[in-house]
Amino acid sequence: MDATQLAAPGTMVGFGNHFSTEAVEGALPQDQNSPQKPAHGLYAEQLSGSAFTAPRAVNRRTWFYRIRPSVRRIAGLTEIKAGMIRTAPCREEAGVPIGPKRWGPMPLPAVPTDFLDGLATVATCGDAGTQMGMAAHTYAANRSMAKRHLCNADGEMLIVPQLGGLRVATECGVLDILPGEIVLVPRGMVFRVDLLDENARGYVCENYGQNFILPERGLIGANGLADERHFLAPVAAYEDDEVPCELVFKAGGRLHAVAIDHSPLDVVAWHGNLTPFKYDLSLFSPVGSVAFAHPDPSIFTVLTAPSDTPGMANIDFVIFPERWMVAEHTFRPPWYHRNIMSEFMGLITGVYDAKPGGFVPGGMSLHNSFMPHGPDAEAFEAASNADLKPDKQSSTMAFMFETRFPMALTAFSSDPALLDAHYEACWMGLERNFPRQG
Repeated sequence: MDATQLAAPGTMVGFGNHFSTEAVEGALPQDQNSPQKPAHGLYAEQLSGSAFTAPRAVNRRTWFYRIRPSVRRIAGLTEIKAGMIRTAPCREEAGVPIGPKRWGPMPLPAVPTDFLDGLATVATCGDAGTQMGMAAHTYAANRSMAKRHLCNADGEMLIVPQLGGLRVATECGVLDILPGEIVLVPRGMVFRVDLLDENARGYVCENYGQNFILPERGLIGANGLADERHFLAPVAAYEDDEVPCELVFKAGGRLHAVAIDHSPLDVVAWHGNLTPFKYDLSLFSPVGSVAFAHPDPSIFTVLTAPSDTPGMANIDFVIFPERWMVAEHTFRPPWYHRNIMSEFMGLITGVYDAKPGGFVPGGMSLHNSFMPHGPDAEAFEAASNADLKPDKQSSTMAFMFETRFPMALTAFSSDPALLDAHYEACWMGLERNFPRQG
């Protein structure tokens, strides 16, 4: 199958399940993983996303049956500039900010720029070398990667489009995603991002820690939140292209590139449970208060990357989707709060109820550990005096990368030309209402 005959994306379902898929009949062995001579002259190769001895429930690996083994592609690696990509630890450029930060949408590029060149790091935390923490990136692109590919050994990449659709071609196959959907590419998997529209912009969470998984539902029970069946993995779709390509490796925060004479996406068949997937955020089934009081935002967790501390995630991916607000005698937007967790937030579409002004689609904000934040003065006044009838939060989708570590800015995100210099002013209208005594 050549590059123009890729299989239809998203035709396998599940999350963490074991899949078997082949693009050529008989390419997938039925009796063992690494037969002496795989069919069609293919090479057997395993990609392990966890330690060999990890418990079965969290063990992740996939067997590839490919035209050429990956070892053919490592000769001649040469370091290249990382551009605006940064990897934790990275505090020497700007450090951990004191105070809340907010940015408008990143400008679209004026010169030809692909996903990799358009990737810019906003904030980092932890240490990729010790597999803790994360990086929050933004991307803006106006051309496809085409014959260029990326393999990230530092972390898995959760891509959240805000403007323009993407075609993510991986060793496992192809996934098309639009704004309102997400795609996760496992650590160490080769992939390419092509554009479905003229321009593309969005966000990326680079997870250095344990793999993203679905959160436990606890007392919610068997239903609600994100359902396993809505996570779509690709079918096998290989590229038999013998044309010059570039393969870029990211490891230890450094980029190395090598020129190869064929596409690295040459997997004809595969089976396993380490797979990219896509998910439509509109399929998330939110839960909430149906009487009074305000539950914690953890009820909106789509994916979680656990840490060694029970109950405290390395990263939570949280969304604020369309939903009904029905609580009585309750201040409905997020209350004023200070958290042990740091919150990097973005807006895909619509209006976020706690920030009706200033926080626009494509924008971002960062509130680090124990930094107070909450509704602006306009939202507070409106919510305090609203007629508390059932209200539909419509045409909105905000998200949050929440982490246990304080996040440091980069030189890129510290640029005064990008920062909202007046962000703190949104709270200045919150005047004293308590009467003076005596």
